[in-house]
Amino acid sequence: MKLIEELYNMYRDKMTGDEEDIDMLTFAVLEQLDRKEIFELLQEMDDQELTNLMGLYIIETLKGKFAQNSMSDTKPTHFPPRNIH
Repeated sequence: MKLIEELYNMYRDKMTGDEEDIDMLTFAVLEQLDRKEIFELLQEMDDQELTNLMGLYIIETLKGKFAQNSMSDTKPTHFPPRNIH
């Protein structure tokens, strides 16, 4: 994708490429794009890029749902009331 190449060329000498840098750059770029611009970028993608994008979206969304579900499953154990004399 053209955008990725442009971002890489602009920042390859300014960033270390670690996950934190890439996250920061990604969110800064996304913050500047509106819905129309995002759709324009999607239309520039070839079939493999779109498939990869959807794959990542599905993987990350499912990971989030499973993580959220496992957190809600860790409720405190309920002990039935007992009569103590």
